[in-house]
Amino acid sequence: MHPRSTSSPHRQPRSSLARASILAALAVVLVTAASAPASPSVKTRVTVVGDSITGSFTYVPAATRLLGRGLDLRTDTAVCRRLVAASCAFQGSTPATVLQVIVAQGRALGPVVVINVGYNDWAAVYDVGRVMKALRSMGVERVVWVTLREASSNASLYAQSNARIRSAARKWKRMLVVADWNAYSRGKPWFREDGLHLTVSGAMGLARLLRPLVVGRSS
Repeated sequence: MHPRSTSSPHRQPRSSLARASILAALAVVLVTAASAPASPSVKTRVTVVGDSITGSFTYVPAATRLLGRGLDLRTDTAVCRRLVAASCAFQGSTPATVLQVIVAQGRALGPVVVINVGYNDWAAVYDVGRVMKALRSMGVERVVWVTLREASSNASLYAQSNARIRSAARKWKRMLVVADWNAYSRGKPWFREDGLHLTVSGAMGLARLLRPLVVGRSS
């Protein structure tokens, strides 16, 4: 007479049951994760600081949409704005300088800043380096600096400011990108009677120049 076996031939070892339970739990987690809606990606904050030239974006919304597609785009433009020296007065008010805007906004500027100011300035006080230091201190990672259009009776003065922009770009080459509006716009019928302020097509042209530089791609 053979001794009766005390174990069932269909009973699984406890270690096998534990592994099966873990695999089942993992499957539930993976299915849940796959079915959950993807969280929206955070848009990159881009701040444009400009004078009345960039102010054309306010009356050409298509240009703003082109430049800001997929971005958290903020613009701060004002007539008579200067870079560092006190701005000139317009209709009884004096706008903040670029430097003052940087200090006021601080880290809310975001990682990318566009500077398009200088038509109300003069080269001797067009201190690009001082503004770059302020931007770096606020955590800005890339600065897109727009050259001035060398037109009108002040063309030679604008050329001097452009030389300062390019000189700064050599020093700040990992941070400062030059948007050469002077070259890009040359010969284009994009301007009003003064040769500086933009028509609708000019605003779109400026947006097209800035777009690849702002998002970090070569044009």
